[in-house]
Amino acid sequence: MNFFKDFGFGLRTYSEALSFIFKKKLAWFFLFPLAFNILLFWFGWDIVNHFSDTSKMYLESQLHLKQADFWGSGVLKTIMDAFVWLTFKIMFFLLFAYLGGYIIIILMSPIFSYLSERTEKIKTGLDYPFSFLQLLKDVLRGIIIALRNFSIELVLTILMFVLSFIPIIGWFAAIILFFISAYFYGFSFMDYALERKKLNLKQSVQFMRENKGIVIANGFVFSLCLIIPFCGVSFSSFAAIISVVAGTLAISEMESRI
Repeated sequence: MNFFKDFGFGLRTYSEALSFIFKKKLAWFFLFPLAFNILLFWFGWDIVNHFSDTSKMYLESQLHLKQADFWGSGVLKTIMDAFVWLTFKIMFFLLFAYLGGYIIIILMSPIFSYLSERTEKIKTGLDYPFSFLQLLKDVLRGIIIALRNFSIELVLTILMFVLSFIPIIGWFAAIILFFISAYFYGFSFMDYALERKKLNLKQSVQFMRENKGIVIANGFVFSLCLIIPFCGVSFSSFAAIISVVAGTLAISEMESRI
């Protein structure tokens, strides 16, 4: 299949995955991203507030504002507190806007591994006896792949940033980066199914390169969700569940054609 056929096939399996999740009673997996979002923003907000308060106290101490009684000192302190609070909140959202995708993949790796296995069992009837050791291996591999993909994507992002200053090429830099991200996210979601086929990392990389249209389509919706301002990470964590199912269904269908 050529790239565009592969891409269309990947999008089709994505739409099939949503129907598959509800028909095969896998919708309860959406509880995990819900819990993930609650914990993420609860602890994340807590950490941000902690650093924000610490920074306020440090600045007040350095500027001797705590006991200051000159005219306007109260207003100055209020402005400084608001500035520090806003700065840390913006940094929090920017951090998750860029790293959020891989944070989801790493923290939810055990869920994705089990979901992929359940999907394949329902689809093909193949049963994989539960093994805690195998689950740990799957999770470790998922984390290694996520870190590998993030490192490569970071290098390519820096390269595209440099190239963005070149006329014409710079116009397409953001679009190219979007598809690069979609490829690496799709890679992570589809690899759970390949690991059960006993493909090593090198073989998995080769598979993804040969089927890049399907891989990009698999990570496409997840990447779209991530760029939604402020709530992108929240939406993308739910999209990740669909992506894992879609990737597993795509590989099962490709196997059946051989």
